Amino acid sequence: MTPGLPPLALYVHMPWCVRKCPYCDFNSHQLKGAAPDSGYLDALIADLATELPLIAARRIETVFFGGGTPSLFKPADIGRLVRALRERIEFAAQAEITLEANPGTIERGRFAAYREAGINRVSLGAQSFSARALAALGRIHSPDETYIAVEELKSAGIANFNLDLMYALPQQTAAEAEADIEAACALGPAHISYYHLTLEPGTVFHSRPPPLPDEDAAWEMQSSGQRMLAAAGYQQYEVSAYARGDARCRHNLNYWLFGDYVGLGAGAHGKISLSLPDQVLRTIKPRQPRDYQRAVALTGGIVGERNSVEPGQLVFEFMLNALRLNDGFTAQIFEARTGLGIDCAAQQISQANERGLLSRSGAGLERAWAPTGLGQRFLNDLQAGFLP
Repeated sequence: MTPGLPPLALYVHMPWCVRKCPYCDFNSHQLKGAAPDSGYLDALIADLATELPLIAARRIETVFFGGGTPSLFKPADIGRLVRALRERIEFAAQAEITLEANPGTIERGRFAAYREAGINRVSLGAQSFSARALAALGRIHSPDETYIAVEELKSAGIANFNLDLMYALPQQTAAEAEADIEAACALGPAHISYYHLTLEPGTVFHSRPPPLPDEDAAWEMQSSGQRMLAAAGYQQYEVSAYARGDARCRHNLNYWLFGDYVGLGAGAHGKISLSLPDQVLRTIKPRQPRDYQRAVALTGGIVGERNSVEPGQLVFEFMLNALRLNDGFTAQIFEARTGLGIDCAAQQISQANERGLLSRSGAGLERAWAPTGLGQRFLNDLQAGFLP
């Protein structure tokens, strides 16, 4: 880590899926051929070259291959990409390197090959263990394929894996949500993401909403799920993230604690601090894969947009992320990640304390603030209190 600057992560976006799910608002595109365009890998490597002047002498702490469905790319493709990235920028000795995978795209032996390619953490999109729920969500895999994928992960020696689960699904009952939790815990993942299905603008579900559980039913599913996960040894550390032992996702923690990250790929976003608090850049790459690859090929320089974050926005941007964490943040982390003194947020913090949304502990730079139970339930209100 470079002294005076936040830790640096790398996000690589792989934008293709076999089929677009009706609830998904991520930048994903239906695969037209038998395999993704291999030229996209060349574009990713060239894209990194355009970012290197901004991150000279810095080190990558974590890598996340997200999508889309990165597991549509063959292990040899991922291996080639990891090697090329390592040749161009230093990786930490124990860098966490995560690959998102869909159970329906995993062939026997692939996880062992991904591990050889450098992957040491996998996030598996199970979503549910109910065949009816998976069909309603437009998923291409079956519950059995999730079980098979987990067996493959364990055989490959990848113990650090996450299972994604959603609740408040179309016509889901509380008993069905609990059955999903039981099935997930029985597989013994190191990490579970348990999150509420939301109807995002621009999705099929937003324009044609399916029948969903009401707010009270969804809250009960969330509360019951939290109790079951805790009983199974999974500690909640963020709104939708639960981990055993030290298996918290380091890449996501870097986001939530306002670290820096380079974004490569179609539609990828990045945040890079040059000096704090005066020079913080947000980067955005062209959204369409074809446009992205064309931009990389034609410019040979800056790809996409680079926008400065005004110092006055840093408080809100920090809080938007850090307040998602159960443990909240310390004054020391706030000052290290923003370059601002904690006193600049004193009024908003005091108001949140008075409303019962934040609790305080410690003193000096070890002062810490964390969302209360009320603050966690009304997180949007808590975050909005820090708007400039």
